[in-house]
Amino acid sequence: MRKYLGLFIALGAILLIAFWMMGMYNGMKRAEINVTKQWGQVEVAYQARADKSKNLVEIVKGAADFESQTLKDVVAARAKAISITLTGDDLTPEKIKAFEAAQANLGGAIGRLLVENYPTLQAVQSFRDFQAQYEGMENRIAHERHNFNEVVADYNTRIQVVPASLFAGMFGFHPKEGFSSDAGTENAPDISFK
Repeated sequence: MRKYLGLFIALGAILLIAFWMMGMYNGMKRAEINVTKQWGQVEVAYQARADKSKNLVEIVKGAADFESQTLKDVVAARAKAISITLTGDDLTPEKIKAFEAAQANLGGAIGRLLVENYPTLQAVQSFRDFQAQYEGMENRIAHERHNFNEVVADYNTRIQVVPASLFAGMFGFHPKEGFSSDAGTENAPDISFK
């Protein structure tokens, strides 16, 4: 039995080192999988923004077009209503009917505009809603990018600290790049409506 004791100790040490290296490999692999998984979340956030933005812009555009047309209708109805003037000599049934029709048209146009709560047009609310939606999409992207940088940092830490760094290259693990700011983002954006 003493004769095999050295062999058992050597085999035990080899098994212990093998399990330790397997655990280290699995930890690095899990971290690498988390990087890939989180990158998928970043892509999902970008895709959601792309999908949703087009629809939101069309909704806002539609609301703005409708309100623009409503305002044009009011201006046209007002012009027609004030163009019809009646004096005491013009009070024929036909002219009164034309005058009333023009006034009713103006009243209807103003009514449609008031339903839109002029001067706080619904388009303003649509733009606010769009801003809130867009801000939410941008925040989600920023959140997913932040999470991506966190898992990249965890992965890079795992493969670059001793003793894992001694085996990472041998196992095919290499550092990953996270997100960094674009050049000039430290400056406030110049927003103008030209």
